[in-house]
Amino acid sequence: MDTNDKRESVGRKLIEFSESLYHTLRDRAVECEEKRDISDRTIEDLVNGGLIRSTVPKRLGGYEIDYRTAMLICAAISRGCGSTGLVAANMLGCTLTTALWPEQAQSDVWNESIDTIVTGTLIFPKGVAQKVEDGYILSGRWPFGTGINMSSWNMFGASVKNNITNENEELRMFLVPKKDWEVIDTWRSGSLKGSGSHDVEVHNKFVPSYRTISVKEQLGDCAPGCKINNAPVYKLPIFAMFFSWIGSVVLGIAEGAVYDFEENTKSRITNYTAHRLRDLTPIQIKSADARMSVDTARRIYLQNCDEAMRIVQHDNLPTKAERIRWRGEGAFAARLCVNAVDLVYTSSGGGGLYDHNPISRAFRDVHGAQAQITQSFDINSTTYGRFLLGLESDNKLL
Repeated sequence: MDTNDKRESVGRKLIEFSESLYHTLRDRAVECEEKRDISDRTIEDLVNGGLIRSTVPKRLGGYEIDYRTAMLICAAISRGCGSTGLVAANMLGCTLTTALWPEQAQSDVWNESIDTIVTGTLIFPKGVAQKVEDGYILSGRWPFGTGINMSSWNMFGASVKNNITNENEELRMFLVPKKDWEVIDTWRSGSLKGSGSHDVEVHNKFVPSYRTISVKEQLGDCAPGCKINNAPVYKLPIFAMFFSWIGSVVLGIAEGAVYDFEENTKSRITNYTAHRLRDLTPIQIKSADARMSVDTARRIYLQNCDEAMRIVQHDNLPTKAERIRWRGEGAFAARLCVNAVDLVYTSSGGGGLYDHNPISRAFRDVHGAQAQITQSFDINSTTYGRFLLGLESDNKLL
């Protein structure tokens, strides 16, 4: 079995394991929402199934899976529980990104275990860093620290201030251990309630230079970690690929809702007319619309993951046009997923209103996931439209 065959075999097993968690995660979903965080048992499942190490470099014992595999893993988890899927996507994405840091930073994170959990809050305007000898002083308060209570390391985005003018000089990412941040219990939300996306605060903490990298170094095949982790997956620009991480959550939530609706509708009798729901033409039309929406969204997401991997496998980097298109099409796919969930939710009648109904939870969660900037159709289609019309891009991260 050659290297590619082995990688595909490992990928299939990881996807199959993720799919096997469906009923377990569905059973824990209510508890997850009530607790406002995923359980220790779920973290153990993710670790024991090899999911946390799935994006760790192979040289350290990880699986260095590609973006298609990562997306299918997180989508499968999200079908069972959107909150857990969001946490998993953050963890797998940030673990992959850790491989781009200098080797010493990677050693800090993975010396004890390659199952170390890394999360990230890359909201750059919320943090400020000042350059000092051998490093930076970092301060800030960041919202949306998804999975932060389960994490040992967190990535923070911040603006570096010029020591003379005090103006923003560049955007950088900082890798910070748990002892240097404080979690502020703020996550009381109407959507993705169990994701534990609390605020996180850092106050005047020193971060050595080797545990920070600039946004420019993340634009593809130029990060320090690429010198030792040279698999194609680490050469891709991470911000261009952000469509796939939250996209996998949006997709999985929608697929789960459509599946639930189809299964329930096959045997459901309406309360007031005693008709079989599946015999009603409007329900048949909406079922087809919802299914075609999620299937089309899946194809869009996965074809762009595959296109990205083919480009770097041929020792090239995606063009600016490709990066912008992926983000635009990713947001378009997210809109299709939201359409699918809206259709099955509004077709579920009074029974769909109950919190314990998985379709009700999917309705809340898919709208919350789509609100994330990488899935916002208005924001990403504006960037794509500007490019198509010959205007300068408004997204500096691409």
